[in-house]
Amino acid sequence: MRAYVPSYQLTTPASLEDALALLGNESEVWKPFAGGTDLMVLLEAGRLPHRNYVNIWPLRELRGIEITDTHVTLGALTTYTDVQANAVLQREFPMLCQAASETGGLAIQNRGTLGGNIINASPAADSPPALLAYNAELEFVSRTGSRWIAYDGFHTGYKQMNMRADELLARIRLPRNTSEFMHYYRKVGTRKAQAISKVCFAAIASVADSRITETRIALGSVAPIVLRCKQTEGAIRGQELNDETVRLARETLMREIAPIDDIRSTAGYRLRVAANLLVDFLVTARS
Repeated sequence: MRAYVPSYQLTTPASLEDALALLGNESEVWKPFAGGTDLMVLLEAGRLPHRNYVNIWPLRELRGIEITDTHVTLGALTTYTDVQANAVLQREFPMLCQAASETGGLAIQNRGTLGGNIINASPAADSPPALLAYNAELEFVSRTGSRWIAYDGFHTGYKQMNMRADELLARIRLPRNTSEFMHYYRKVGTRKAQAISKVCFAAIASVADSRITETRIALGSVAPIVLRCKQTEGAIRGQELNDETVRLARETLMREIAPIDDIRSTAGYRLRVAANLLVDFLVTARS
């Protein structure tokens, strides 16, 4: 059953300051609305629970990609199309560009935002595993100021986040230290395009003298949140890339993740695929 549109309210503030004032005064009444690619699906299905939304899509303060010598900083309203078109992101953060290219179709990529993908907090989202592997940081703003936090640890449970109701996600910051790493991203779904992932795997590794000197591994659709697999990272960091290390990594990952059965897949399938992707990642790093 479709929702009754007149029962919803969408207001468009003139500035970021006005939006933050509205959220600060009535944080339980108003919720942000950006690209709307997830909210409109719920609206069409008659399952959009909240009624009052603040349209932040026109806010220029939340747009743009800033490049410095040390970081790339993306406005929360950066779209997947924006990501794919940026030369620095293509060169230094290819996993994020690949994730953007595999998110929905062209209409979704033109409208969907990185900030929305993070705040929607789906464990099956495409860009968060890449952002975790790249050590992303998040900036939140409110009437009382701003704060930066590591993305790792932001998701505290299913649809639960380290974020106050009066805050907006403003920017995502990526350190420009990826040149020495091998980048590996795989999205496994029912079909190649416009599918929600059954398993999403993003990892980077630095290898010297046949040993992994540094690695970061993140997975989606295998836990209640997008997961940074630190136990698996620790099991292989500093180890020689041989068959024993690959075996140990595989066993560690299978203990670290906790996939479930749902309409898209089974826990057993996700477990096997995640383990196989890890093996392929390590074999690729070794070659």
